[in-house]
Amino acid sequence: MLHRAGVTFAILGPQESCSGDPARRMGNEYLFQEQAKANIAMLESVGTKKVIASCPHCFNTIKNEYPSLGATSRSSTTPSCWTTWSRPAGSWRVTATRVRSPTTTLLPRPPQPGVRRAPLGARLDPGVRQVEMKRCRERGFCCGAGGARMWMEENIGKRVNMERTDEALGTGADVVSTACPYCMIMLDDAVRANAKEDEVRVMDLSQLFEESLLTPAAPAPEASPSTEA
Repeated sequence: MLHRAGVTFAILGPQESCSGDPARRMGNEYLFQEQAKANIAMLESVGTKKVIASCPHCFNTIKNEYPSLGATSRSSTTPSCWTTWSRPAGSWRVTATRVRSPTTTLLPRPPQPGVRRAPLGARLDPGVRQVEMKRCRERGFCCGAGGARMWMEENIGKRVNMERTDEALGTGADVVSTACPYCMIMLDDAVRANAKEDEVRVMDLSQLFEESLLTPAAPAPEASPSTEA
């Protein structure tokens, strides 16, 4: 997608490492700081100007927590923002009738000022309806993997990802869109547990964007004949 948009970019490849977010959420501050300092040194050594994070947890960590460890001011962004760079409004071609809004409970909350709602609704075909769950935006509900719970087992009560997916399925959407890799895994697992995988697709926002690029634009409707005498 960046190639298509004409954006000059590079990847670290095997030099890329975890941002350290899970370590800090688990309480292993030493490991977090070691990972963060190594990443900061790597980013500085290659002259990084902007970081594109495919994960809102990495986005939050790099943007808001790395500066306290010596990172210089550096722009950081997520796919929910950068898809606006290369596709005009009203030109998304998504194979769906109802799309559940991109979900992540982290991005709409402080300290991410200005990151409130993914730019999806105004960019869909007129025949595609965007719907939201009751708990959304600043009052969003976790998929069950935040706070390093991705690696923990839930043994009490209803699993969080099942609770959240029940809300998503209740909207009647045939595509559940997310802007977080943790949400992708947790929601997809729960959709399959509900035996709904043939009816509902769980997709990352970047996948929706890519699909829109591959699908031909719908032809403009023909003007209705004039009724004037």
